[in-house]
Amino acid sequence: MSAPTIDRATFDALKETTGAEFAAELVDTFLEEAPTMLHDLRDALAAQDADKFRRAAHSLKSNCNTFGALTLGTMARQLELTSVSAVTESGAQPLAALADEYSRVAAALTELRHA
Repeated sequence: MSAPTIDRATFDALKETTGAEFAAELVDTFLEEAPTMLHDLRDALAAQDADKFRRAAHSLKSNCNTFGALTLGTMARQLELTSVSAVTESGAQPLAALADEYSRVAAALTELRHA
């Protein structure tokens, strides 16, 4: 059995802590900024820029964990800790998997935002 796309306890705690309206604004900001983070990861990989790659993965990981996107956060953490050359050698498959999981997260957060 796979983990849920969004950990509801984490998401509900965010809403309780920040208020539902502000949590919705945070979701909107994440949905706007995450594609740029994914793009930055791809660009950094293509340029073999380990620092930029690590920073983008770290930012994505932190944001994901805030919303309870724990699987996506774990994937980003693994990229943060993996060398650029290892990702390149894998045929950039981890980035494709990350993009697929982000699509699931974006859909789930959009649904939760309007719930």
